[in-house]
Amino acid sequence: MMMMVKTMTMMMMMVGRVISQDYGDALTKSILFFEGQRSGKLPPQRMTWRKDSALDDGNGSNVDLVGGYYDAGDNVKFNFPMAFTTTLLSWSVLEFGQFMGSDLQPALDAIRWGTDYFLKATSIPGTVFAIVGDPNADHSCWQRPEDMDTPRTAYAVTTANPGSEVSAEIAAALAASAIVLQASDSQYSHQLLNRAQMVFQFADTYRGSYNDVFGDVVCPYYYCDGSGFADELIWAAAWLYKATNNQTYWDYVLNNINNLPQDIKRIDTDGSTTQGGSFAEFGWDTKHAGINIFVSKWVMERQLNPSPFIHSADRFICSILPESPSKSVTYSSGGLLFKPGPCNMQHVTALTFLLLVYSKYSNDSQRDIWCDNFAVSPSRLVQIAKTQVDYILGKNPLSMSYMVGYGNNFPQKIHHRASSLPSMDAQPAHIECQEGSQYFHSQDPNPNLLVGAVVGGPAEDDSYVDFRVDVSQSEPITYINAPLVGALAYFKEFPFS
Repeated sequence: MMMMVKTMTMMMMMVGRVISQDYGDALTKSILFFEGQRSGKLPPQRMTWRKDSALDDGNGSNVDLVGGYYDAGDNVKFNFPMAFTTTLLSWSVLEFGQFMGSDLQPALDAIRWGTDYFLKATSIPGTVFAIVGDPNADHSCWQRPEDMDTPRTAYAVTTANPGSEVSAEIAAALAASAIVLQASDSQYSHQLLNRAQMVFQFADTYRGSYNDVFGDVVCPYYYCDGSGFADELIWAAAWLYKATNNQTYWDYVLNNINNLPQDIKRIDTDGSTTQGGSFAEFGWDTKHAGINIFVSKWVMERQLNPSPFIHSADRFICSILPESPSKSVTYSSGGLLFKPGPCNMQHVTALTFLLLVYSKYSNDSQRDIWCDNFAVSPSRLVQIAKTQVDYILGKNPLSMSYMVGYGNNFPQKIHHRASSLPSMDAQPAHIECQEGSQYFHSQDPNPNLLVGAVVGGPAEDDSYVDFRVDVSQSEPITYINAPLVGALAYFKEFPFS
C-alpha cells in the first residue's frame, strides 16, 4: 500500500511538471511574424503570401529608403518604434540567443533586415530619416502594402530641425545589433558600430524633439514623444559603451542619469496620456527601466555605486510584483499584467523580458531584490514572467492563444491590412484605397495567416473582442514580439522554471 502511495505521488509530481506550452514552436512563430512585416524587395521567405512593396521609397528625397518594417497593421514605416524593435530583438539575442537553436539565424536575419534599412536612413550626414509614408492618408485607407496609393513622403530630422529621440534610438539599435552580428559578420558589425557613433553624435549635438518638427504627422496619434529625448540619449550611450567599452560613453551615462525627470508623461498611440514614475516605464517612448536594468549588469559585476541604477531597478521590480506593497500595475482575475492605455500586450512582453533579464543578472551576482522589508529571490521574477508568457499562449480564462497560428484557438480577425485583404496570389488585380473597406468590416476570418503575430490582447476583465475594428485588442505590433522572442527562448531552455 505504501509503495502504491509513493508511486502515485511520483506520478502526480511528473504530471505537475509536464510542459504546459510548446515554447520552441512559439519562438519559431514569434520570429516568423517579422517576415510578414517586411517592406521592400522581399527575399525568398516562409511568409509566401507577402510580396514586394514600397519599392520607390525615398525617391522623392533622392535617397534609397526601400526596406525596413511596417510597425503594425498599417503601411507606414515609423523609424522610432522600428528602431526600438530592433534594439529589443538584439537584446533578446544577446541574453538568450544561446537557447534559440535553429531559430537563432532567423532572429539575426530579422535584426539585419532592420539595420540594412537604418544604414540607408542615416546615409546622409546631418540627416536622419524618421518616417516614410503619410500616416494620416494611410490610416484613411484599408489597402494592401503591395497596392499602396497613398503618398510615400520621407520625413527627416536635420541639424536645423533635430529629432534626438528617433536619432538616439536608431543609434542604440545599430550599436546593439553590432554586438550580436559581430560573430557572423565582423565587417558589417564594424560598419554598424561606426554609424551608431556618428548618429549618436548627431542626436546629442543637435538636440530637439521630432514632435516640434513634424507636428500632427506624429502627435498625438503616431508615436508622439511624451517623455522627452534624454532617456533615448542615455539608452544609446549605454549600448555604445557595451559595444565599444569606451569610457566616454559610460561617463555620459553617469553624468546624465540623474537629470532624468522622476515623473514623466507617456502619450499612447490613441492620444491618451498617462503620468507616472519614470523608474517604472519601459517601451518605445520610455527607456528608463530598461536603462537601469541593462546597466545593472556591470554595476553588479564591478561593484560600482548602485545609485541610482540598482535602486531604481529594484523599485521597478517591486512595482510589478503582485505581492509588493509598492505595486503600481494591476492584474486581471486571470493573472495578466495591466498598465493604463491601449495595446496592453506591449507592456506585458516588455516588462516580462526585463523580469527575466534582471533575474539573470541578480542570480549571477547572488543577490535578492528588496521590496520594503521583504526579500524577493531572482527565481520569483522568473515565476511571474512565466505566468505572463503562459497567459499569452493560452493559459487564461478563455483558453485562447493571443499568438496567431499558435494552438487551436487564436485571433482570426486581426487589425492588419495585409492579413485581412486577399493576397496578390489570390487576387492580383489592384485594390483601391476605399475598396478595402469591405474587407475591414467583414465578419470573415482574415484570409492570410500572419503566423506569430501577438495582438494587443484582452480587456482587464479577460474578455477579448476578435474583430479588427477593435484596434487596441486586435492589432499586432513589432515591439510586442521583439521582447517576447527573448522570453520564449528562455522558457524553451528552462520550461519548468
